[in-house]
Amino acid sequence: MALLDVRDQFDIPADRAYLNSAFLGPTPRVAVEAGRAALTAKSQPWTIDVESFFDPVDRLRHLLAGYLDGEAEGVAIIPAVSYGIATAAANVDIPAGSTVVVLAEQFPSNVYEWRAVADRVGGSVITVERGDDGWTSRFLEAIDGRTAVVAVEPVHWSDGTTVDLVAIGHAARAVEAAFIVDVSQTLGAVPFPLAEARPDFVVGVVYKWLLGAYGNAFLWAAPHHREGLPLEQGWLQREGSRDFSALAHYSDRFRAGAARYDTGQSASHINIATTVAALELVSSWGPDAVSAHAATLTSDLVDRAARLGLTPPPKPQRSPHLVGLHLPADGPQPAAVARALAEAQVNVSIRGTAVRVSAHVFNTPADVDRLVEVLGGLF
Repeated sequence: MALLDVRDQFDIPADRAYLNSAFLGPTPRVAVEAGRAALTAKSQPWTIDVESFFDPVDRLRHLLAGYLDGEAEGVAIIPAVSYGIATAAANVDIPAGSTVVVLAEQFPSNVYEWRAVADRVGGSVITVERGDDGWTSRFLEAIDGRTAVVAVEPVHWSDGTTVDLVAIGHAARAVEAAFIVDVSQTLGAVPFPLAEARPDFVVGVVYKWLLGAYGNAFLWAAPHHREGLPLEQGWLQREGSRDFSALAHYSDRFRAGAARYDTGQSASHINIATTVAALELVSSWGPDAVSAHAATLTSDLVDRAARLGLTPPPKPQRSPHLVGLHLPADGPQPAAVARALAEAQVNVSIRGTAVRVSAHVFNTPADVDRLVEVLGGLF
């Protein structure tokens, strides 16, 4: 496949190899301009009308739904994954003494809430370690009649090793456990098998692969969870909230769908404008194209890094866009590797003993060459 040629849509100098979208995705130029226009509007608030509190937010729902089931009514706009996980926890059945199953060293936003819930109900969090054949077989073994919640991420955030969401979703349903998925490290970069995996809730941030603003996140609720209990009793979520002259005519009725789960001030104008513009751009590429572009780069990287003595995950367990290259025990310490890369203007993340490399559409073969050149001088 021919690589996408879109680097000029980002403010990334030619001599910088930014291979770190798993940390923060760079805001595209068009989204910077949209955010700047929204900031300017705030300096002239008479230009902001009532509809600006609703229409851009609903546009964002629509864009996010395009990566999920296509139903904007299933999407809530929230500030963080932890908010979404807390919402999910408040809307699933977790009996006394039950268990929650998670991955070892899973991202903490999808762990801390479950630990607190388990403490409240006298249950426990079961942590699954990765086996030689990956995560899935061990995870399936941990799901049993005591399991109330299965909470996972499609790829492990630290090294990109994959999880079979379809198999795990089937196992969760077999024991009537809730299935919660954090897609922060995948949505926008790889296709998401929502119809096959059938989760109860999906949560994610937009500031990584979707290139949106920090402070925006989302919650998707399956149709049978769209009339649940929100964390907040806000006014924007209510029927009739577009009529600012009648806000004191209080309503107990929510807007249709998952909008009831929105955070207060979901219409944060600058963030929403930036994120909408970013998602419109990312959506124009589509996850298949993003995934194929990234796979071309990471496949080349893995082959070359392996010859230097770094160890990638086995190919069947490897995501196309995010790969952790584990450092040899007799090589430089991770901190020294991080310093050398940063000094050479190569941006990656060090997670544990792995160099975590994340490739997006703005990355080029030259970025991989720069990374391998620096690593070659260290190993």
